[in-house]
Amino acid sequence: MASKQKTAVSPTRSEDYPEWYQQVIKAADLAENSPVRGCMVIKPWGYSLWENIQRVLDGKFKATGHQNAYFPIFIPKSFLEKEAAHVEGFAKECAVVTHHRLEAGPNGNLIPVGELEEPYIVRPTSETIIGAMFAKWVQSYRDLPLLINQWANVVRWEMRTRLFLRTAEFLWQEGHTVHATADDAVRETMQMLDVYADFAENYMAMPVIKGEKTEGERFPGAVSTYCIEAMMQDRKALQAGTSHFLGQNFSKASEIKFLDSTGKEEYAWTTSWGVSTRLIGGMIMTHADDDGMIVPPRLAPSHVVILPVIHGNEEDGAVLEYCDTLAARLRQIPYWGRTLDVIVDKREGRGGEKVWSWIKKGVPVYCEIGPRDMAANGVFVGRRDRGRKERFSQGGDEFVAGIAGLLDEIQNGLFDRARAFRDGNTRDIDSKEELYEFFTPANRNKPEIHGGFARCHWNGSPEVEEILKNDLNVTIRCIPLQETAEEGKCIITGEPSKQRVIMAKSY
Repeated sequence: MASKQKTAVSPTRSEDYPEWYQQVIKAADLAENSPVRGCMVIKPWGYSLWENIQRVLDGKFKATGHQNAYFPIFIPKSFLEKEAAHVEGFAKECAVVTHHRLEAGPNGNLIPVGELEEPYIVRPTSETIIGAMFAKWVQSYRDLPLLINQWANVVRWEMRTRLFLRTAEFLWQEGHTVHATADDAVRETMQMLDVYADFAENYMAMPVIKGEKTEGERFPGAVSTYCIEAMMQDRKALQAGTSHFLGQNFSKASEIKFLDSTGKEEYAWTTSWGVSTRLIGGMIMTHADDDGMIVPPRLAPSHVVILPVIHGNEEDGAVLEYCDTLAARLRQIPYWGRTLDVIVDKREGRGGEKVWSWIKKGVPVYCEIGPRDMAANGVFVGRRDRGRKERFSQGGDEFVAGIAGLLDEIQNGLFDRARAFRDGNTRDIDSKEELYEFFTPANRNKPEIHGGFARCHWNGSPEVEEILKNDLNVTIRCIPLQETAEEGKCIITGEPSKQRVIMAKSY
């Protein structure tokens, strides 16, 4: 009998996918649970990923005319109450501040005192507080469009949390814009959806489907919500970004009005859009394997790690100098908006353990350099997207000249692999029986990897959505924007349908 293959991460994806996900985060040293229930500490390697996400997206936002600002974390309760659908959608997730100081109690414990006249909500999202400021800033059509973005943290009180994917506090950006016409606001909504899709595919190497949310899945208070949906390796969907056309709902609630070119007072049209640290969770579940994280090169905290192979003899100094010289050359090379980030790992310890530590972190390229490599002016190269047995020797000059191309080859290969996985697990389904079989695990006590994206007809009714949720824990992820019309019959009711939608289990 063949021996069981050993992996750096245990359990493997096929053995226990949820626990595998947690162990990848631990092995890659990305984050850990904090003493505050439901919150996380993002460690340097994980935060570097977020910084690179910020850097790229911030550049895209500014290139489309947006400016950054910052608004308070506290929102008066009365502000949320102005927009009924909004408060209903977030009420169960709100953390509430009711007192403004602490005093020592008789037993030495601290007691909240000084009750606030009005409770403050720790922001779950900022439409209402930003709307109050926009009402002051917008007076005339000449003030429009107003294009603002905020990088911030938010709190949504989650009872069942998972690092990066769903935590009580998380980091995000939220764009908020004001326009003179509905058409302008809709164009903004769709432009930002395209920005997110471009970022997901060209930087995260994560293929996405752009679509519109159903009414039941819409952002509370929005007229329309658009999203990008990606498939993870357990075949579940991840909502990776949303862009909302808010119509005049929030402008009426916040009194955002302006005088048009004829002097007539009008309510403005607004949008909001955002992505969060959930993207890091998506990156893990799209690319990581049973040896740990795999980081797409265009977002990698470090592109290349050089590992000197030293033996405690007179050649060590020369090897280290050779590695430092190679690193200096590599650091001059431009790559997707920055120069290459290169680490020379001079830590003490066994060489094999150091190599595996970087494999688990997912660094795109690692090089082992010992006396023989130095003598041959060469490097011994490993690619994280390939197995350890596929390492190869290469001349140093050749390696430097080809590193940008190698990184792009890895980047594109990750995207192609993820797209092939998604397409291979997407199925047109036209019968209720096949749909139920598709989403039902063979072993109900151990819901192993199963299902995928089902492209099905839907009659547009919320009743069908409830049936899917109750029977299968499946939701309509989106109504794809790139699909052509196709006559058919609803998968549940048999009633007429004009287009297929994406049904899936999700995070």
